[in-house]
Amino acid sequence: MQRFILSRKNHITLINAFLIVTAFVSKFALGNVELFNWALIIASVVGVAPIAIQAYQALRVKVVSIDVLVTIAVVGALLINNYEESAIVTFLFLFGAYLEQRTLTKTRSAIKELTEMAPESAWRQTENGEFEEVDIDEVDVGDILLVKTGAKVPVDGTVLTGEGHINEASITGEPIPVSKKANAQVYAGTILENGTIQIVANRVGEDTTFGKIIELVEEAQDSKSEAERFIDKFAKYYTPAVLALAIIVWLVSQDIELAITILVIGCPGALVIGVPVSNVAGIGNGARNGILLKGSEVIHDFSRVDAVIFDKTGTLTIGNPQVAETEFYAGNIDEVLSYLASVENESDHPLAKAVVEYVGDTKLHPVENTVVVKGGGIIANVNGRRVAVGNVSLMEQENVPMNEKVREDIARFEQNGNSLVLTAVDGELKILMGIRDRIRPGVKENLQRLKDLGVKKLVLLSGDNQGTVDLVAHELGLTEAHGNMLPQDKSAYIADLQSKGQIIAFVGDGVNDSPSLVQADIGIAMGSGTDVAIETSDVVLMKSDLGRLPHALGLTKATTSNMRQNIVIAVGVVLVLLASVFFSDWMNMSIAMLVHEASILVVILNGMRLLGYKL
Repeated sequence: MQRFILSRKNHITLINAFLIVTAFVSKFALGNVELFNWALIIASVVGVAPIAIQAYQALRVKVVSIDVLVTIAVVGALLINNYEESAIVTFLFLFGAYLEQRTLTKTRSAIKELTEMAPESAWRQTENGEFEEVDIDEVDVGDILLVKTGAKVPVDGTVLTGEGHINEASITGEPIPVSKKANAQVYAGTILENGTIQIVANRVGEDTTFGKIIELVEEAQDSKSEAERFIDKFAKYYTPAVLALAIIVWLVSQDIELAITILVIGCPGALVIGVPVSNVAGIGNGARNGILLKGSEVIHDFSRVDAVIFDKTGTLTIGNPQVAETEFYAGNIDEVLSYLASVENESDHPLAKAVVEYVGDTKLHPVENTVVVKGGGIIANVNGRRVAVGNVSLMEQENVPMNEKVREDIARFEQNGNSLVLTAVDGELKILMGIRDRIRPGVKENLQRLKDLGVKKLVLLSGDNQGTVDLVAHELGLTEAHGNMLPQDKSAYIADLQSKGQIIAFVGDGVNDSPSLVQADIGIAMGSGTDVAIETSDVVLMKSDLGRLPHALGLTKATTSNMRQNIVIAVGVVLVLLASVFFSDWMNMSIAMLVHEASILVVILNGMRLLGYKL
């Protein structure tokens, strides 16, 4: 019976409203006072039923909830024959709960949209080469899948054949379609707007990027900040205190109606709902804009951040270094370049890739007796010649002579922000290359926005040489820059700032950034970074776009401010109502309940403003 009544709360609200209207029509239009009283009595009894059930369920777990206060108030009003106020209070409470649920559902709409984007089926290749439609749960890693125009990509995978344009807004928040060809990466939940492609499944189900986004956002919704935990605890003691106050007022004044009015006024509904609705709306806005905020505790800490520390490669820079400057010290350059390309072709290092790309098409020779010198470079035999490729330290180790001009060139290259690659053949220096990364477009403007939002320090920590780091810092207007930093050095630097009472955010994208992401108060990972970086971070920028970082910081500040506004509104309304009870003669139970429900709607609507937040 309890479940049946609670499932019909909206129907009961309509019946309640109909009976109240009937009562007032019968009194003022027909002059029938008896029908007026009975309609209000029935409305009160019908209306209080679901409220009383919820009160009983709360008392069973030893919680004095808002429903307990309202139930006592309604029953008390009935006992003193105040049928008009008992009926109106039940209607306002039930109707307020209905509106509250409707508006809260809207604040969760961004998250609901995410879950609805999840693909439900896929076209999987069978043993005979045909494709059949299967449930998404039946797809395994390694399966070959067909994606047609207009369809959702079912898994994270790699394009095997075909090409098309994919809308990746569900992952990055960016609505402009991205061109995809063979070997390109695609993500579950994105939409192929045109073309047809075949992909091989790399990650399926909850392991996909999209699956992790949904999981992280849902976890973030359920997390509670320090403010929410305080309010929950406060409400636990506040509600019984209101009940005690009402009893004291009744005993002192012998005015039962005054005591009942205090019960209605003291309901802490707006206070309890105000902070969570701001939290959910803020997280929803972030999800829509390709920003994952992992909980309201993250929102609170991020909004107070003092310093933002950046890794360089892949964060402030594109992460695709290119040869920017060269000096040749030999006549047979083509031959030396072919030796260099042959050696570097054996390496996966970003600098090696930049060298191979720079040399272009050339004759490659067999490489023998390769020795990798940690932190130095590579030594190998190529075409019967001893070739050393690496930094200055390796050249000194190989006893390669470097005259004054070479030393000047090295100093100039480093001053220009280059990483150095030197090539020696049979102990003679042949080539000096300066390789540097390009700064991401718009980074300088985005860093300025962070300053405008109150960030006091912008710091660059990098494993690259100090010259390169200083050049980037100068170009971007950073507060500090430190080069030659190992992962443990970065983490120690952050810990030192924290020991001085500063709240630190760290932005990175690699495995080596994980210690710093964990050490920082707020770890911010670029969405194109490693799984480890994303898992250990508190905030994820899904498009690897630093332009989202100012939005994320501004959003957390707006959300925190919104929470404070809702607390002030909730507490202020209660104080005004209490003052009105004791110092005016116009306050009654119906007006108190009307203002109480209005305050709940005000804090919800105030929180919903965050859904439309823009920096």
